[in-house]
Order: sequence, then structure tokens, then C-alpha cells
Amino acid sequence: MDLLRSHLHKVRIPEPTNRIHKDECCVSFDTPRSEGGLYVDMSSFLGFGREHVEWNYEKTGNPVYLHIVQRRKPEADEADRPLKKPTLLAIGVDGGFSDQEPEYDETYEIVILPEFISLPFPSVDLPEKVRLAVDKVILAESADRKQQLAAWVADKKKISAYAMDLQQLDNGVIVPPTGWKCCKCDKTENLWLNLTDGMILCGRKLWDGSGGNNHAIEHYQETKYPLAVKLGTITADLEAADVFSYPEDDSVEDPLLAQHLSHFGIDFSSLQKTEMTTAERELDCNTNYDWNRIQESGKDAELLFGPGYTGLVNLGNSCYMASIMQVMFSTHPFISRYFEKQSLKAAFATAPAEPTLDLNMQMTKLGHGLLSGKYSTPTKEGQEGIRPRMFKTVIAANHSEFSSMRQQDALDFFLHLIDRVEQANPGNHELNPFTGFKFIVEERVQCPSGKVSYNKRSDYMLSLGIPLHEAINKDELEAFNEKKTAMDLDGKEVSTEEIVRPRVPLEACLASFSGPEEIPDFYSTALNSKTTATKTAGFETFPDYLVLHMRKFVMEAGWVPKKLDVYIDVPDTIDISHMRSKGVQPGEEMLPGGASGNNNADPALPVANEDIVSQLASMGFNYLHCQKAAINTSNTGVEEAMNWLLSHMDDPDIDDPISKDSRGSEQSVDESSVQTLVSFGFQEDVAIKALKASGGNIEKATDWIFSNPQASSSASADSSTSNVKADDEDIPDGSGKYKLMAFVSHMGTSTHCGHYVAHVLKDGRWAIFNDSKVAASVDLPKDMGYLYFFQRISG
Repeated sequence: MDLLRSHLHKVRIPEPTNRIHKDECCVSFDTPRSEGGLYVDMSSFLGFGREHVEWNYEKTGNPVYLHIVQRRKPEADEADRPLKKPTLLAIGVDGGFSDQEPEYDETYEIVILPEFISLPFPSVDLPEKVRLAVDKVILAESADRKQQLAAWVADKKKISAYAMDLQQLDNGVIVPPTGWKCCKCDKTENLWLNLTDGMILCGRKLWDGSGGNNHAIEHYQETKYPLAVKLGTITADLEAADVFSYPEDDSVEDPLLAQHLSHFGIDFSSLQKTEMTTAERELDCNTNYDWNRIQESGKDAELLFGPGYTGLVNLGNSCYMASIMQVMFSTHPFISRYFEKQSLKAAFATAPAEPTLDLNMQMTKLGHGLLSGKYSTPTKEGQEGIRPRMFKTVIAANHSEFSSMRQQDALDFFLHLIDRVEQANPGNHELNPFTGFKFIVEERVQCPSGKVSYNKRSDYMLSLGIPLHEAINKDELEAFNEKKTAMDLDGKEVSTEEIVRPRVPLEACLASFSGPEEIPDFYSTALNSKTTATKTAGFETFPDYLVLHMRKFVMEAGWVPKKLDVYIDVPDTIDISHMRSKGVQPGEEMLPGGASGNNNADPALPVANEDIVSQLASMGFNYLHCQKAAINTSNTGVEEAMNWLLSHMDDPDIDDPISKDSRGSEQSVDESSVQTLVSFGFQEDVAIKALKASGGNIEKATDWIFSNPQASSSASADSSTSNVKADDEDIPDGSGKYKLMAFVSHMGTSTHCGHYVAHVLKDGRWAIFNDSKVAASVDLPKDMGYLYFFQRISG
């Protein structure tokens, strides 16, 4: 006790703003339930496992710790405890998802390092400062718990603005208690009763072909009668009935539902529930993940354990992150950087005072957690896996989407991860594991004059369009579409097993990238007019790891996102050596103002489209200002140039001569916004052009593309520029032969809903990583990938 009193100056009483880490070690995935428990530093409030607490003492000299040990309570009554089905899209709240974890007994003691002298807690003999500090630590919400409390909870249904004064027609309609059928087809399920006129109509057609035939919503569009209730969900518990408001486009509450139902002779007290509500159907998808093939559900798979086979527990909606990180830590650069050549102790020693917020520390922690095998041991449920909460906090810091509990696009996360890792290792290629993913693309544009321009850019992944017209099963598709049309006319549904999807070879997707592409609206500086040019693209360098993104998510006219329901035939090995670019050829003449292809040459002055400039000048604008406006909007049009000019007339440099830096808006385009538009299916040069013309706003850029259809096949003389930087000298290069080593698949209609799963080739066989489940693959869904990862092979 005297020793403890001598260290009282090292004990702090936590303030409400202090982050208290009492659930997990900051350098490993040890918890109070691990062997040895958890030690909380009573000065910094960081938690450490038994193997790591001495590192903290060596680094900080902090000697006083609260030792927390949790032991599982006996399970004798667990078999008798009913499993309650959730009724809310929520985690850890009444009616929501319960992780159904067993209960634990928790014990505490005060430990003084370095001798590990222990003192009991609670104890009246302890100094008051220590008692007060420990009580506050025990009662405080932990930093991890505070993160969890931000978990996704479905919004409580709002009272409809149309409910209180709803019009109901006196048309004599009486609804029977059973035997319902859609008034416009033969559907007898998913039926909705319009509460204004009593019409019974089927619901919306779902993305997979199931559901109804859209008759209820078509009725609303014709009549504007706003509210409908789903038949089969009406019981004595009226609050559970599914009421939908079409103008509010949401499930709502109708406080007068009993009155509205009685208008059509419905006695709700006697009705039985026969249909799932919309929320229950969504819950059913989230709890059961009924996407059988990608997840290999129902397969008698061998569960895998040990180093490299550690699962990642879903933190609410983190499967997009888990799938990418499982693939990354299956590549040599990540294994080397954060596991083989980086010990936990060295990472902690060089970490700042708050290691929970240090990316290098948390990447190393995640790498050791996944690759050591320490947390991948058999349990009754399969394996416990690890919860990457600290990693998610760090990687998502200051990012509005990734810091939320909403589902995200795995491609967006991959690109965000690249940015964060590069920021943490500025200019250091040896410490940046993504160096092996980087490559240079060279684009060549030739106009009818025979003159050419070259453009080079570096990238980390290749985004590929999917040419559906190259499907190899056209006969089967035609037969299926004829059958489906006939069944639709009869009001019948095609079963999931009968659906035929286009099957497109990966080779055709690659050819769509490298093959000749016509540019009908190209402004040629040689001809001084618009013409049709030809663009080709190729790899100047081949990366160690080639990442292919399949553009399955596209935007249809009317700005409606759609997911292509398509199979991609992907071979185990590919050879893209023929896709290597050739560079400037002997005898080729450069377009005036174009680059020579030599990166050491001075960049040429940007060239303005004379048509745009003359039209603006005729309106009375200064000729030089008009040139700058055309250049800064990439010669996209008079309207765009005028908008730029009107908002930049007061720029201090507006009267400066045109220079190689005059293309100021080039630097203003945010790369993540470009990649977001690319993921919608737009070409990268079109995305850049649209963002320039729209001030960087993604929504306006999308609208601009649909308003300028010629933009999808147009380019301008500024394609002769290069964004390959001086620090790209260390980009790897080698053979164009690759083997498939992993792929990430997506289930659902949008990147912002559904589920992601990773398949990885390890130790000569394929394994599926489905959150915390890790198993040998039985039926590899290789043709359903969204992101494919290839590793270079020699020879």
C-alpha cells in the first residue's frame, strides 16, 4: 500500500472526455476474457494484454493498472433460453439484434508494475484517489462501446402527413377476410389495400424478379391515393401492420388505421398474420443472407483455422471492409510490411502517445491478429475471430461514410485504404505495400491528319466495362427472354433456378479497355476543328498485383442506378502481354500542342477551342478571358465556358498570359469523386470532364453527362498531358502473366446495401471469408466477382 501511495501522482481521475479502453488491448486483440485478462493504465487509460503491459511500462513508466478479468458463467440454463427473433434493424437495443453472448463474472484488482504486486479491489484500505479513479473507469462507457452505440438502428416509423384527413370513397367496397387477389393480375401474395378506394393490388417487382407486378404503385400514379396497407400483416396488434405512403415513399404509421379499415368492413381483431412486413423481409435478408451461391450456403464446408484463417466479426455493416482486408493480408506486400518485418513491440514503441489512433500501429495489430493464428481456434460456433473496431476507427477517421454504420462500396474502401496508407508512408515506397499494385497506362489518340498525342497516368486498379453484346450464351438468353415474356403475360413468375444470365468472357472486358475506340467529337489542333479520332490504351508497366473492377453498377437514363445481373467467365490464369503499350513510334508526328511522349519534355501550352472562344468573344467578353474559360472547362462547350468565366472574372490572375499552368481546374478535380463516377460505369476522362464542368459536384456531374451524351465519346487536345509523377519511378514492371489469387463478390441491388464476401486462394486451395466464418470453398462462385485480384507469375 505504501508503494501505491508513492505512485499516486501517476494516477489520474478520468474526465468525461477521456477515451477509456477497457474492452480490448490497444496493440492486440486480447480482452478481459483472454488468458491473463486486461490491464488498464490508470494514467493514460489504455488497455493492454498480459503479454504487452510491460511494453507500456518500459515506454511510459506508468506503474499503476486496473486488472480486469472476465470469466464465463455456467451455461446450464442456456439450452432452455428461447432465441428471440429481432423485430428492429438494430444492434444491442430492445427488439433488435442480440449477439446472444453468454454472461460473464467480472473481477478487479490493482496491479503495480514492474513486480506485478496486486492489491484487492474494492478495498477500504485503498487511497481515496485510487478508489475514485477506478470507480469512474468501471462505470464509464468505454471508447469501443461509444463507437458501438452509433450502430445502425432503423428509424422509428413517422406518422403519415396524409393519415389524419385521409379521403375515403363511399363506393360500397367491402373487403372479405380471406381469398384476396390482385384486381389486375393473378397475384395472391404481396397484396396492398388502397385505403382511399379499397382496391387490392400487387406490390413492386423486386430486383430478382420476385414480388409483384407494380400494380399498386401504378394505381397510385394514376389516382394519387396516398396510403395502402399490406394484407396479411393486419392483426389485433395494429401497430405491426405494414402501412406505406407513396408520396412520402416510406413505411409510415396510421393512427386512424382501425377507422380506415372499418370503412371497408374489415374487423382487424379476427385477422391472422400471413405475410411478412417490409421491415421483416429486410430483416430476413440481413439475418439470413439468402444469397446462396456466393456464400456457398448449404454446402457442407470444412471450417478452417490457424494462421491466415482468422475471421473478422461483422461490426454491424463492415463486410465491405472485412472482405478487402482479408484479401490485402493474403498478399506478400502486406504480410511482409505489417507482420514479417514489423513486430507488435516495435510498432508500439514508435507509435504516438495514443496508439489506438495510429494507422501503422492498428494495421500491424490487424496483421498480427489475422496471421498469427492466436485468435483462430475452434469454438462451438466455429471460431471467435477478431473485432477490428480500433482499425475501423482509425481508417475511417474524418470520413463521413466509412465512420458510419452504413454499408459501403468495397471499391470505394479499397481506394480510400490506398490513400490512407500512402499518407502514412509519404514518399517511402519500401514502407508502402501498395507500390506493388501501381501501374502506368498510356493512351494514344490519332486524328485523321495522321498526327497523334499521348497521355500517361498511374493507377492502382483497372475499371472494366462489361460488353453484354459479347455474351457467349446468346441462344439460351434469347430462349429465356421469350419464355419470361410469355410467363409475364400469364401473370406467372420465373423461378430463381430458371433465370439465365448473360455470360461474358473476361477477355472481352479487357478488350473493351485496350481496343480501338472512336472519338467522334475530338478537337484536333492539327485540323483546327472537331473531327473523329481513334483512341487506344495499353499498359506501360505491369504491376505485381493486378486489380480488376467489374462495372456492374451503371446509371440508366433518368439517373437510375442499376446492377448488371451478369456472369463473368474468369480463367485461373491470364496473359495480358499483348496489352503493353508501344510508346511513340518512329515517324509519328505529334499533334500541335501535344506532348512528345517524352516525360522529360516541357509540357505544352493548353489549347482553347476556337469555336467556343469566338462565340464568347462575340458576346463582348475579353478574348484572353474566353480562351482561359475554354481551357479550364476542357473545351466542353460554350455554356460551361461562360459559367466558368462569370465566376472567375475577378480572379487576380485572369489577365495573366496563358501558361502551362493555366489549366487550373485540372488540379481541382477530387480523385475519389472521379472514381465514384467511374464506379457508376462512366469513362474516367468523361468523369474528369464532367466534374470540371460541374465544380466538382458529383450529382451535377452525373446530370451533366446525361445532358451531354456526346461527352461519352469525346476528348480534347488536353489528352496530350501526363499525370505520371516523378515519384512514380519505383513503379514495378515485369511479365504480363497472372494467376487469380482472390476475388470479392457483392450480393444486393446496390453497393450501399447487401453483403460482401471474399474468396482467397491459400495453400493451394480456395477459402471463403464470410465475416467471422472461414471455410474451404466447395462450389467456387468465380463468375460472380465484383473485384478480382491477380498476382504476377514468372515465365
